[in-house]
Order: sequence, then structure tokens, then C-alpha cells
Amino acid sequence: MILGWLITNVLWIGLSLLIISAISGKRRLSGAGWVLFGVHWLKQPADYLAIGDHFNVGLTVAVALLSFYLGWLILARGCRSRSCDWASSAVAIGGLAYFPFAEVPLLKEVLIGGTADLTLLLLHCLDVPAVAGGGSVITLYDRSVEIILACTAIESMALFAGVVLSVQAPLKRKAGALIASVPVIYGLNLLRNAFVVVAYGEGWFGDNSFYLAHHVIAKAGSAVALFAIAYIVFLLLPELLDMIDGLASEMRRGGEGPA
Repeated sequence: MILGWLITNVLWIGLSLLIISAISGKRRLSGAGWVLFGVHWLKQPADYLAIGDHFNVGLTVAVALLSFYLGWLILARGCRSRSCDWASSAVAIGGLAYFPFAEVPLLKEVLIGGTADLTLLLLHCLDVPAVAGGGSVITLYDRSVEIILACTAIESMALFAGVVLSVQAPLKRKAGALIASVPVIYGLNLLRNAFVVVAYGEGWFGDNSFYLAHHVIAKAGSAVALFAIAYIVFLLLPELLDMIDGLASEMRRGGEGPA
């Protein structure tokens, strides 16, 4: 019974250890948190295999292995560098921003519903005659698009919030980087959702309108936008580059960095 509870709640236990470590500075707690975080991600590939999503199978396995490796660096190799501490804090903050919305049904519904409402409002501001189709569905000319968690950009916002808030830098520059990333990502995501609804509803690309609009054009546009936002964040917080470079060096050396 206890083992089953631990397996079920491995995400929250691991995240709690990372958060406590970030607050207390106890590095070994973060090492244990990384290991449990890896266990959580190792549980995900089965779900993606069931729907034939091989890309996310590979991605979740890679994230799990990275988590195990970082846990090993801290627990077995005694990694004591600022870069390891930064990575642990970044995941703690990013996880705290993301997982409640991903795992708690009520919060997920609020976020998805709010994003659907704002997307619909944006469409009306653009004089697009879209209507609510019930729940988080938006309908245009009898063609419907459902807003899901991935359509809220919560993953990207949590990622940027984590890496920005965890770095040691003047508060003014951190605030500027946060403003240049999180609200901008959400605003651009609303435009992305509106584009997909219009392109699909009006059949801009024929029978493949949804696929081309959502899986090709919108994804490519999102990648370009995130790259540009990351560039601005790095300009505002060059300390981030130092942390990333330091973490890469620690991983190549196998830990035992300076305190």
C-alpha cells in the first residue's frame, strides 16, 4: 500500500524535495528530487505509446535519463556548483508553475476555459463570427476546435518563469525578462489559437486545413517566437548563459564542481 502511494505521488514528492532544497540549500534533497522526477517521467512513455506518439515517447525518456543523471551528479559525485543549484531551483519553480495546472482537474479546467474565452474574445475583436461550442470548444462555420492544456502555453510560460526567477541577478532585470517572456508568450498563444480556428473554419488549406494550420504553421511560428523571446531574455539576463554553460560543463566532467 505504501509503495503504491509512493509511485502514485512520486511527482509531488520529487517536486516537494526540489522546492525544499531550493529554500533550505540542502543539496542532497535536490538530488533525491531529481531521481523521483526521473521516475515520474519514466512512467509517461506508456501513455504516448498507446496513442502512437513516438516523438513524446523519446522526449519523456530523454528527460527521465537527464533527471537521473543530474540526481547522480548531486548524490554520488557531490556536485556543488552554482549551476547545479540553479537547475534544481529552475525545475522547482517551473514545476510549481506547471504541474498544478496539469494534474489538478479544477485548475486545469479554469486555465483551459479562460484561454478558450480569451481566444473567442480575440476572434470577436477581429470580427470573426466564431461561437462557443460548449466547454472549451470554439466553432466557426460548423467546424470546431477544442482548446486543450497544450493550447494554453502553460509549459513554455512555466519554463521561462523557472529559469528567469531562479537565476541570481538584479530584481529589475529579472522583472524585465519575466515581462518580456511570460505575458508575451500567452498573448502570442492566443493569436496562434485564433489563427488555427480561422484557418480551419474557413478551410484556407483545403481538406488539410487543421493539420497544416496547427501542426505545421502554428508549430513553426511558435518555435520562431520562442527563439526570439529566449534571445531577448538572454540579452536581459546574460547570467543565464553562464549557468547553462556551467551546467553543461558539470555534466561533461561528471560533477565535483566548485562550491
